[in-house]
Amino acid sequence: PEHGCYIHGLFLEGARWDPTAFQLAESRPKELYTEMAIIWLLPVPNRTPPATGTYLCPIYKTLTRAGTLSTTGHSTNYVIAVEIPTDKPQKHWIKRGTALICALDF
Repeated sequence: PEHGCYIHGLFLEGARWDPTAFQLAESRPKELYTEMAIIWLLPVPNRTPPATGTYLCPIYKTLTRAGTLSTTGHSTNYVIAVEIPTDKPQKHWIKRGTALICALDF
């Protein structure tokens, strides 16, 4: 794109992307990981995040979310968090351990 960048090839754990509603949805039975839609990262200076309607979803490099703590206090496996549209509160997805993964182990 002219501004920002696209991210593709991520996998969702603990939820799935609903392409018709353009938001997070519950995982289907026996479906551990699903492909995430393309995400457009668009930097906006001094942006205030919305109070509702999004889930601040962490992105991890691998399925192993633990890692050696770096100076920031985050796991070294942690990449960044992105806002994903949802009609449920954040705690709903936190309880399910919903996260984006860069690479699956298999």
